[in-house]
Amino acid sequence: MTSAAERRRAVAEAGHEGDEATARAGLDDPVAAVRATALGALDRLGLLSAEDLAAGLADPDPAVRRRACQVAARRPGDEPPALLPLLADEDGTVVEVAAWASGERVPPEPGAVERLAELATGHEDALVREAAVAALGSIGDDRGLPAILAATGDKATVRRRAVLALAPFEGPEVDAALERAKGDRDWQVRQAAEDLSD
Repeated sequence: MTSAAERRRAVAEAGHEGDEATARAGLDDPVAAVRATALGALDRLGLLSAEDLAAGLADPDPAVRRRACQVAARRPGDEPPALLPLLADEDGTVVEVAAWASGERVPPEPGAVERLAELATGHEDALVREAAVAALGSIGDDRGLPAILAATGDKATVRRRAVLALAPFEGPEVDAALERAKGDRDWQVRQAAEDLSD
């Protein structure tokens, strides 16, 4: 029997060579890395079905769910797969990628702005808060602005992202936040605020 590394390589190559059968077989592999690679391979071939993607988003392994979120972010169509359940995933790394993917959706998924705002201000993982803030800035919905403003008081990495996320917004509260950020102790936060104020 071939090793997991060999199967993963074969599935990845199949995505470049038009070999749907090999790529599709990877979806049922017992190793998560192979299943995740199969999602990407079938997506590259334009042959990933909505059912395949839904199964990836519900996979028991977080690595597969993360890859499925990445694919779902670019998924065209009138009914893209729901990412909202992944914004409440038990694995923080999945929530982080789902937050990023939610920010790529045009239009945003119903309920995403509210959930992202909750994550931006209340999640224990700073990477999730940062991704949620970035997504809110990308979406540019006024309902997300209070969470972005609150994030300008978070740790440095989140503050930097929050300042950048203010770009699509205007108003006195935005101006005040940018002015405060110009005096931030982190030079990257200060630089971001200066860039947005020019």
